[in-house]
Amino acid sequence: MIYSVDVRIEVPVNDTEVTDRVADAVENVFPDAEPVHEDGRLVSETHSLDAFSDVLHEQEILDTARRVFRQNRTEEGFAFSLKKQAALEGVVNFAVGEPDELGEIAVDVRVREPDVESFIDYVAPETDEGQPVDPVREYGDRFDPEDEVY
Repeated sequence: MIYSVDVRIEVPVNDTEVTDRVADAVENVFPDAEPVHEDGRLVSETHSLDAFSDVLHEQEILDTARRVFRQNRTEEGFAFSLKKQAALEGVVNFAVGEPDELGEIAVDVRVREPDVESFIDYVAPETDEGQPVDPVREYGDRFDPEDEVY
């Protein structure tokens, strides 16, 4: 199945932070994104969450991801926030509760094809005792833009 999504990533860059380190935090979890500095923040766009999904699998936090995605779901997509410090280490840590004083990585996912629920299943499949049940994609099977099949 072909998935068509637009992912917008925004993160504030405070005066006390080094812009390149904040960009590294974004790229560690979203390697397909190329952050651009705009008015005190970094903004990125990508059209794949395959690498992010791989991190969710590696950390074994698929159930947590599904819960966060579904809590923040609309008809058009879903949104979530991540802790900057954890992302700098290549770790996904969803930001919930009180906002972080340095700001968070805000991610907005708009799903065009096929539908929001199917895309959530693709990124963070259902699990049984921590193991994906009938995953749509194989872990580590990242989208390759050079691949003619896509």
